[in-house]
Amino acid sequence: MAHSKKESAGNGSAPVARRVSIRDLARDVNLSPTTVSLVLNDSPGAESIPQETKDRVFAAARRLNYRPNFLARSLRASRSYVVGVIAPELSDGYSALVLSGIEDYLLGQGYMYLVATHRGQDRLIEENPRLLLERHVEGLIAVNTPLHRSFPLPLVAVSGHDQVPGFTNIILNHDKAAELALRHLAALGHQRIAFFKGQDSIEDSSFRWDAIECAAQLIGLTIVPELCVQLPGRLPSRQTGYQAARILIDRGSPFTALFAFNDISAIGAIAAFRETGRAVPNELSVVGFDDVEGAAYHVPALTTIRQPLAKMGALAAENLLRRIREDDQADSVTCIEVDPELVVRGSTGPARS
Repeated sequence: MAHSKKESAGNGSAPVARRVSIRDLARDVNLSPTTVSLVLNDSPGAESIPQETKDRVFAAARRLNYRPNFLARSLRASRSYVVGVIAPELSDGYSALVLSGIEDYLLGQGYMYLVATHRGQDRLIEENPRLLLERHVEGLIAVNTPLHRSFPLPLVAVSGHDQVPGFTNIILNHDKAAELALRHLAALGHQRIAFFKGQDSIEDSSFRWDAIECAAQLIGLTIVPELCVQLPGRLPSRQTGYQAARILIDRGSPFTALFAFNDISAIGAIAAFRETGRAVPNELSVVGFDDVEGAAYHVPALTTIRQPLAKMGALAAENLLRRIREDDQADSVTCIEVDPELVVRGSTGPARS
C-alpha cells in the first residue's frame, strides 16, 4: 500500500518523500480536485455530493496518508502545532476538567489548542470542525460531542461512541459505574430509586441508561417508570435538575433516593427537594455523576461516581499527538476504556420507611 510518492532530490541524493497532493487524491478516486476539496473542507457546496462519494474520498485520504496542508497556502511550513477541541460548553464543570487534562499534556509537548463550543446546536456541531480545519489544526478532539462522519485529520473523542473509521474513543466503563451507584444505594436499604436520564444531545445518555437497566436487573432492583425523568433542554445545568426534580415531586410517587445523570443536575435537584421540605440525606439520598470540582463543597457534599475527567483529557491529547506524529489515519475504530470510582460523601444515608 503506497503511503506517499517519491521524487528525486535532483542532486544525486536518495529520493525524498513527496507529500500527497489534493490532485493525487483526486486522481485516485477519479473525481475533480474541486469536488475532493469541497468534501475535505466540508464546504457548503459539499451538501449536494452523495454520502457514498464522501466516504470514498475520506477512505482514500486515509489510505494515501493525505494530510491537508493549510499553512502552505501562505507559509513555507507544514506544521502549526495546534489542535482543535470541540465541546458543548466550558462552564459545566465536566468540559472544564477534560480541558485541564488536554491542556496539561499539550503544554508539555509544545502544542496549543483552539476551542469551539456548540451548546448542543446541530448547526454548530456540523460547522465547528470546518472552522477549526480552516485554522490549520493538525488534529481534533471532540469532548462529549456526536460526530458521525470521517475527517481528513486524526480525531479522538472523549465520551465518544461513534463507530466511524479513524476515530479513537476514550470511554468510561458505564457498567461498572451503574453497578457501583446502585449497590451503594441498595446497601443503604433503598429500593424505590428515582433516575434522571441524560438529554438526547449528550453522547453518554443512552449508554449510561442501558448500563443502569442491566445493573438494576443484576442487583434485583425494580426501575419504576414514574420515577424516571429525562432532563429537559439540550445542555446540563442546575436549572434542568431543579425542573426534573419538581416533575418527580409533582407525580407524587414515593421514592427514597435519586441517581442523577450528572452532578450539576443533582445539585439542582437538592435545591428543589429542600424547597419542598425534603431533607437530604435524612429523607432522600442523592447520588451524582462526574465528581466535578464543586461536588465536594456543596451542602451536603455530594456522593457521586467519579469520572477521571482530567485523565481522560490527557489520554485524548496523548493519543492524538501520537497519531499526528505517526501519520496514523487508520480505518479501524479504537476504544480506550477507563474505570470510575464511587466517592461517598454526605448526600446519601440509610433509607427511611
